[in-house]
Amino acid sequence: MKWVVLGLAVVMYGVIVAFPSKKSFGSLGAAALLLILQVVSPGEVLTKLINWNILLIYVGSLIIAELFIYSRVPAVIADVIITRSPSVGLGIVILLMMTGFISAFVENVATVLVMAPIALALCGKLKMNPTYFMTGLAVMANLQGTATLVGDPPSMIFADYAHYGFNDFFVYLGRPSIFFAIQIGMVSGAVFFYQFFAKSGKEKIEIEKEKVLSIVPTLLLILMIAGLAIASFLYEGVSLFSGLVVMILGLAGLFWYRFIRRESGRASLSLIKNLDWDTVFFLIGIFIVVGAVSEVGLLTDFAGFLSGVVGSNVLLGYILIILVSVVISGFVDNVPYIIAMLPVAATLAVQLNLKPELYMFALLAASCMGGNLTPFGASANVVTLGILKKQGYKTSFAQWLKIGFPFTFITTFCTCVFIWFVWR
Repeated sequence: MKWVVLGLAVVMYGVIVAFPSKKSFGSLGAAALLLILQVVSPGEVLTKLINWNILLIYVGSLIIAELFIYSRVPAVIADVIITRSPSVGLGIVILLMMTGFISAFVENVATVLVMAPIALALCGKLKMNPTYFMTGLAVMANLQGTATLVGDPPSMIFADYAHYGFNDFFVYLGRPSIFFAIQIGMVSGAVFFYQFFAKSGKEKIEIEKEKVLSIVPTLLLILMIAGLAIASFLYEGVSLFSGLVVMILGLAGLFWYRFIRRESGRASLSLIKNLDWDTVFFLIGIFIVVGAVSEVGLLTDFAGFLSGVVGSNVLLGYILIILVSVVISGFVDNVPYIIAMLPVAATLAVQLNLKPELYMFALLAASCMGGNLTPFGASANVVTLGILKKQGYKTSFAQWLKIGFPFTFITTFCTCVFIWFVWR
């Protein structure tokens, strides 16, 4: 049975790599075969393997993110940054940092979509090729998506596995947690971008100013953060309470959008339809497949193999996890990878008498930052390339690497050095 499950998992990964736009079909197809072969039962799937709390948080936060973009609040903040920055180069870097901060609470692709028009307008004023600015938006969004529980699916998956609440991403066991590790990476990335854009010009640029449509979505976002913070005090990990809070706020936002803002029924349905349902269905399939992989003992076997390779060398294990995570995530979706590898990293850490956070934080950070390495390593990257193509700018693999490779190396190195000294 182990070989059957392993074979299905390998085929699923192959489909995901070959047809990334059809990744949900690959994961759901593999899950269906596991059900047909009775490796897992329908009861296990519904009650044990599929994490409904994560799905509720993800869908609810997607709705709030769409409404936040609709409110034009991020665009107004960006306008203020550009008009008040002492130089264009510094303004660009601050915009990139702002993009990252928003992405810590809003889905990465949505963040790129709201910031892209601002970046394109600024580049038009400067008569500057927008390729590298747009690439910067994508990689900064991917970087900060790891910082909080609601930033990205891998963070939600990590929180559920490690029993982390929203607050634990900031401080855990009295030590700075993953949020601050990611901020170290963000600062190093900002320094890199300042060197890149410092020569963009010293003069101030006037751009067409946006107007805020409503502050209600911003209030919903604040309430979501507060609700998750309260849930962290009341419950351990990603609780049903957390999922219900986020989902109820999302539904309240939809009600406001349709009946108080009086947007049309067609617009409301379009908002719902355009949510990232592909990732939702992809997650459902992945939960089932990786659950089966775990149940037949393959993850335990792999942890034993890694333990044999690493021996008692803690630093070797740390470096190995980082390098493998960066390389794999640069070419393969990091969601199935991180679901499969979290128990492996935790087991290896325990065998070496380490705090599990040392290896798990390294895994989470490196697998998310690795998505910045290539133009197809993350969904935000693919969306960015699509926007550039519509503007008449085709981005080659080499052009992406000019930003992606040094940015990934610098941010991953700085973040993981911080994790090593804090959690070793």
